[in-house]
Amino acid sequence: MAAAQRSRTILRLAILAALLTIGLTAVTFWLSYEALHTLAAANGLQGERAWAWPATIDAFIVIGEVLILRASLLRRVDWLAVILTASGSVGSIVLNVASAGEVDRMTQVVHAVPPCAALLIFTALMRQIYRALSTAPAEVAPAAPVVPPMPEQAPALPPVEAEAEAEAEVEEPAAEEQRPKRPTYRDARCNAVRPLYDTGTRPGTAAMRAALLAAGHGRVGDSTIRGVIRAEIEEHEPELAQLPPAIGRTA
Repeated sequence: MAAAQRSRTILRLAILAALLTIGLTAVTFWLSYEALHTLAAANGLQGERAWAWPATIDAFIVIGEVLILRASLLRRVDWLAVILTASGSVGSIVLNVASAGEVDRMTQVVHAVPPCAALLIFTALMRQIYRALSTAPAEVAPAAPVVPPMPEQAPALPPVEAEAEAEAEVEEPAAEEQRPKRPTYRDARCNAVRPLYDTGTRPGTAAMRAALLAAGHGRVGDSTIRGVIRAEIEEHEPELAQLPPAIGRTA
């Protein structure tokens, strides 16, 4: 019952944070857009053109962030998206300050706040979307029915060998029952990291990255290793978080 209440509280907080983030994003983009419109109107653009011109700057931030989100879900780094976001952000900040004209330093700071806030809060919004998409359980396609092969007639064994085989068949399930069952992880990469805990220590970031590379998962960032993969393993088995750290481990 306590776990269900905790889950509901976490969900409500996540929804509240998302709504506040969306609202603040809209306000900061509006303030930045208005300043750029004023700058365009004062430099030869009128009517619809003055309103359309700011989009040529702020759109770089939106497009770049969306492409960065897409690349993150594909476990890649899209440098073009990073360049687009950085170019739009720097351009928006510089032009917002320029729209203030020749004024004192504090007025320039006031004009610089909206584009800076727009960049930070929009990045936070993309991060929340990324976490929601990356932790969503994947849909499992129904398995096709398997038709068992016709059993072959095994040759008769001598009494001693037949008795030994029967004992082995009885002991094998018992051995399987003694093996601890691993949980089913949402992120398949957890299966490559979980065996490191069998040493009786809590593995570090470097050891987990090496295990992921050896399993063919490619290079994974530190925040993903600690905040997604390790967090999910220790969510299923909280006792693992109490293990002593591995000697010489990193994070």
